Amino acid sequence: MRLLSLISLLAITLLTACTPARLYRAEVLHGDVVWQGRVDIAGDLVLAEDSRLTILPGTEVIFHSPAPGDDRWREHPNFTGSELIVRGVIDARGTAQAPIRFRPATRTIAPGSWGGINIGDSSEAVFAYCRFEGADSALHAQNSTVYVEQSVFRRNRIAVRFHSSEILIEHNRFERNGSGIRFHYGSPVICHNEFVDNGRSIFITAHPKEVHIEYNNFVSAVDYHLVLGEEVPEDVPAGRNWWGGTEPERIGELLFDRQRDPYLGRIEIQPLLKAPVDGAGPR
Repeated sequence: MRLLSLISLLAITLLTACTPARLYRAEVLHGDVVWQGRVDIAGDLVLAEDSRLTILPGTEVIFHSPAPGDDRWREHPNFTGSELIVRGVIDARGTAQAPIRFRPATRTIAPGSWGGINIGDSSEAVFAYCRFEGADSALHAQNSTVYVEQSVFRRNRIAVRFHSSEILIEHNRFERNGSGIRFHYGSPVICHNEFVDNGRSIFITAHPKEVHIEYNNFVSAVDYHLVLGEEVPEDVPAGRNWWGGTEPERIGELLFDRQRDPYLGRIEIQPLLKAPVDGAGPR
């Protein structure tokens, strides 16, 4: 009897393992939705205003090239390629042992292989212990409340992009993205993150308000660590960060502000930290 029970258990396990992944195309989801295991998206998938999506630890969300007619939204604020468009609530909380992964179906992780997670007018969007790879704009938020922590963004054109949103970006690693964080008209809290080999670590394009950029490790950048766009005449506080050294002149070489364009504000880097922030990046 024990042998038969073990055989039955093994059969159930194999059957579960061979269950095909759920494939979504261009459709709209309503109500409570839970994702676990593998989820495939080929097209623009919409999470409606009345819905709540929970993504469980260890889930892989894989974005494929959309079939003709399934890439319904391509113009800004949307992007070319398959997207998850969030108008309701999303709760994606992995663990250190079982992170949630958002990636393209292609073997080679190339920036822009899929559109992104596009969050609009959402009352709550939570991402913790997630990995984002190969997107145009991995997270793009407009007029939403967003929390991003303990996550890794690698090889995206833009990792986190937003405007007019309440957003906390804490304990993340941004590596080899075109831009790590890009935003305008926002009041973000950006702290305890690690920026490595991005084109631009942070790019502020227009009129920030009450920005908190503190206790981050800016390790290396291809172009600049912090860039002010042409619509930023305001000074931007960015003290209490580690810039890879303590010499203001050397740090200034990786900043784009009034020292390069007189119409821009200044990036205020004082007070300077004298050593890297212990514990910055994902724990």
